[in-house]
Formats: sequence, structure tokens, C-alpha cells
Amino acid sequence: MCTPDSQADGGWPANEGRPADGGWPADEGWIRRAVERYERPLLGYARQLTGDLERARDVVQDTFLKLCRQAPGELDGHLAEWLYTVCRNRALDVRRKESRMTTISPDRAPEQPSREPAQAQAAERQDSVRQILELLDELPENQREVVRLKFQGGLSYQEISRVTQLSVSNVGYLLHVALQRLRRELNPEAAGP
Repeated sequence: MCTPDSQADGGWPANEGRPADGGWPADEGWIRRAVERYERPLLGYARQLTGDLERARDVVQDTFLKLCRQAPGELDGHLAEWLYTVCRNRALDVRRKESRMTTISPDRAPEQPSREPAQAQAAERQDSVRQILELLDELPENQREVVRLKFQGGLSYQEISRVTQLSVSNVGYLLHVALQRLRRELNPEAAGP
């Protein structure tokens, strides 16, 4: 990654991710901790935006390479927001460049092995996940994105607002409308006449 190695100039690869002032404080483990904490959620988010696992891996790698060029103090308290913003922007750039959008289809969704003994329960759960993914794909793009950032990324309304450049109240409204629609579609009997 971008941590010191056995190369010349203090162990840093030549100008790769190294600030002009010659280095950061002794705790370079912050990048490793960021990767351990955010790599998987960012990969899922990028995959949803790009529709392809390999492109998503490239996007997340670019995100962490950009993180390597940041001083830790510049991100203090805003790391998740910064990572999701960079990841989102890079994924949208990739998507624009390829001028096509591919969304994840239920049959491409990662399958999780069931820990339940009954195969019927596992099949029912799988059907529910497929139904939710299908319904999520039917939402407008802005609603899909805020739902994913909230429930897959675990971001707060304010963090989602900064990532998407929408107001906090707009984020709340989009989440409300999206969840209302998903509930109505999943349980039509409860929706009433």
C-alpha cells in the first residue's frame, strides 16, 4: 500500500502517496486501520454504483490510494464521510466513462450460506433478499443511493448529506419515501385500500 517499505528515501516509494513535507507522524497505522474498517463496506457501495465487482475493486483501491496522499489531521473526525465521498465520485467517474450503468441483479447477489437447519427457511430468506433487491433497484437512483449509504454504509444523515451534496432534510425525505415505498411493496395488505 503506501506505508514505508525497504526502499530508499526513508522507506517510501518515490513520490508515491508521500506528502511534500517528507512524511507523517510515526502512526502510519491509521491507514491500515481505515482499510480494515472500511474496505468491505466501500467495496459493496462501489459495486452497487458500478454494477461490477472488478470495477468496484479498482474504485476502492483508488480511494485508498488517495487516502494515502492525505495527512491524518485533514480528515480528523470525517474519515468515513471522506472515504464514501471519494469512492462515490470515483465510481460515478467510472460509470460516466463507460457510459452505461449496470445494477446488481438478484441472481448476481452474493449468496450467504444459511445457518438455519431448515432449507425452507433458508429459501424463504433468499427469496426475501431477492425481492428487496429487486424493489431497491426499482427506486429512483437518488433514493437507492441514500438507502445504501444509510444501511450498507452505516452513515448518518449528515454524513450522507455531505457525500451526496444534498441537504440533511432532503436525505431524510428521500429515506422516508424510499422506506415507505419498500414497506408498501413488501406488505401490500398493510397498506390498506
